[in-house]
Amino acid sequence: MQKREFLKTMAVAGAAVATQGVGSLDVLTQAQTTEGPYDLVAVMGGEPDEMFRKAITELGGMGKFVKKDAKIVIKPNIAWNQLPEVAANTNPILIGEIVKQAIAAGAASVLVFDMTCDGGGRIWQDCYKKSGIQEAVEKAGGKMIPGNNESDYVDVDLPNAKVHKKTKVHKELIACDAWFNVPVLKVHGGAKMTMAMKNYMGVAWDRQSFHGANLQQCIADACTWEKKPILNIVDAYRIMKAHGPRGQSAADAVVAKALFISKDIVAVDTAACKFAERFTGVTLEQASHIGCGEKLGLGTTDLDSIKVGKFNLS
Repeated sequence: MQKREFLKTMAVAGAAVATQGVGSLDVLTQAQTTEGPYDLVAVMGGEPDEMFRKAITELGGMGKFVKKDAKIVIKPNIAWNQLPEVAANTNPILIGEIVKQAIAAGAASVLVFDMTCDGGGRIWQDCYKKSGIQEAVEKAGGKMIPGNNESDYVDVDLPNAKVHKKTKVHKELIACDAWFNVPVLKVHGGAKMTMAMKNYMGVAWDRQSFHGANLQQCIADACTWEKKPILNIVDAYRIMKAHGPRGQSAADAVVAKALFISKDIVAVDTAACKFAERFTGVTLEQASHIGCGEKLGLGTTDLDSIKVGKFNLS
């Protein structure tokens, strides 16, 4: 990237912080619980890696989720050929920290992939690089694998789905011992919001068919696949508030410095959506795939019914 373009991007990103400010975990109305174990952890006020360290510690440590010699897969958003400041993709610092901790916990391998959207040919590799995720993953000891080859996808049944009864899932997800679902929090034209449930569209090869067959329900249907993520980790360090899902520049993002983690994919998306509403204007009702997921028994939107740990590092 040209130095002048980089400096301009950073200046716009700084302006976004100054004018927008940060959110508050007060939208999670449940009173602060005094001790765990928690069903959902929300952290704000820190850098991506330190917020993850705090959250995973409160959940019992990485060793609770990653066993010795386990084969681990991490599925972030890496769909777009954009810089981290645009918030089109998951924060690379966060992904690097997850890889680092998984290896420290004894993982035999950590693979990272997404099915990219920008262009064809070698563009998927450009997305991996420009997002900063490839460098972060490889530095931490993980490995990037391609997600844009149909030959890497295997048919699976979705017997509990309402509309989309079959899909194709990456073979490494099928072969792994555990996987982490790590989306960025951002607006999306069709789904209204990208969060943990929407991130499944980078898992399903035939995702284009979702758009013509009730997108919101199809997103929920994809999440009924029997092999659930061991954790859903929603990156809200930067939130894309306009021109999603790709974004145009850093002016489309606000630095909110937050992170939401839970095994309950519906609960984590509920918390993230409520937090982001002040920036995006998108309500929980508008992101209706969340409610569809609750009806399918994937989790709860009632955050008062679960134990929530809220932590502010600032």
